[in-house]
Amino acid sequence: MKLDTSHMRYLTAEDFQVLHAVERGSTNHEVVPTTLIHQLSGLRSISGTNRCISDLAKLKLISKLRNASYDGYRLTYSGIDYLALKTMLDRDTVYSIGGPMGVGKESDIYKVSDKEGVPKVMKIHRLGRTSFHTVRNKRDYIKKNAKNGVNWMFLSKLAAAKEYQFMSLLYAKGFNVPEPFDNSRHIIIMELIDGFTMTRLKYHKSKFNIPKLYSDLMNFIVKLGKSGLIHCDFNEFNIMIKKTAATSDDDDSNNKVINSNDCGFIVIDFPQCISIDHPDAEFYFKRDVDCIRRFFKKKLKYVPVVDSTMLDEDGFGDGYKYPYPVFHRDIKREDNVDELLQASGYSKKKSNDRDLEIAVQTMRNYSDYESDDLDENSDVENSEEENLDEYYYDSEEENDEDDFQGDKDSLEEENEKIIEALTTGVGKLKMDKLGNYILVGDDDEEEVKNN
Repeated sequence: MKLDTSHMRYLTAEDFQVLHAVERGSTNHEVVPTTLIHQLSGLRSISGTNRCISDLAKLKLISKLRNASYDGYRLTYSGIDYLALKTMLDRDTVYSIGGPMGVGKESDIYKVSDKEGVPKVMKIHRLGRTSFHTVRNKRDYIKKNAKNGVNWMFLSKLAAAKEYQFMSLLYAKGFNVPEPFDNSRHIIIMELIDGFTMTRLKYHKSKFNIPKLYSDLMNFIVKLGKSGLIHCDFNEFNIMIKKTAATSDDDDSNNKVINSNDCGFIVIDFPQCISIDHPDAEFYFKRDVDCIRRFFKKKLKYVPVVDSTMLDEDGFGDGYKYPYPVFHRDIKREDNVDELLQASGYSKKKSNDRDLEIAVQTMRNYSDYESDDLDENSDVENSEEENLDEYYYDSEEENDEDDFQGDKDSLEEENEKIIEALTTGVGKLKMDKLGNYILVGDDDEEEVKNN
């Protein structure tokens, strides 16, 4: 979806009040009634509200649902784009917006700048693209939870907030992730990395220390795992290689190493992260490792030499004891980042988080990778699809289930008595206004006779 901000400068404060009112009403209305929009907007005159609604509809920031039983409007993706950008403009985190830098399977990337002219990256979450509709239709647990429709706009906001939380905490703990600056609704503002995605590394591999990069990437997976998290989408598309990490014999080269302690890469895209306590943690950990191994083997022609005589366990690959990490051997919890971030698989979830988990599950399972013969034990296996509800079982739900079962038993017992009374003719029954039979006691005998 194209981001068009050309009309934003012409919108008045009243227009944004009405637009925000539609957003607020959308929390519990698929189509927000016009009267409710007026009440939430706070405008004095209904005619002023109608004028704003008309202008917003012309710009396709709100839309009217055909064949609706009442007069109302709903928010469009363009409308929520304008609301998010207006919020960040007021915070001075965004001043100008450039062209698109890329389009992902669930997001759009734009180049922006702040008031000081510092370039940054704006990521707009767009859950519910065509590819994900295809995945959803093929998965039973998605269809079950989406049978009444999925509010992809709301889930995009949850995904953006989740990713912003992940990046903020990981950046504070020294992980190689972009510095996050701001988050509003489904948009995140983050650091612009001077580099390129690892998919292009094959064109520049002569300038990089490939064995060291391989070891550093494997160490990142292990370090993240020891902190309690698994990325779940750790591949060449979500790894940025910084130009300053390249080596050169020319002292005047712009690609010369600036910081020898810099690993030379930045990892992006975190909304699908899970806890190491997740039931499928080992599968996703192995898949992340195999993605890196497959890329280095196929594109960079690098396969680490296995040497069991080596004693160094500080890295992976050539010169180290192990060629790649293994979940049970290398992952020992040292931090509780998954607990702090309430990552999937760690804690009990609220209903909104459960909906997000179901949507993000499609991201984890969406993969263009084909199986490749790394070794006899390293093929990525397809996990069986399973219902996600069992991961979020709550003790309170158990009590509710007991109460419900008790009510169900008493109702069945009453129904049996009614059937017996109708069959034998022995028993006191009366009929309510809805035509249902009800058992009555001795005190109501006079009422039964009157009826």
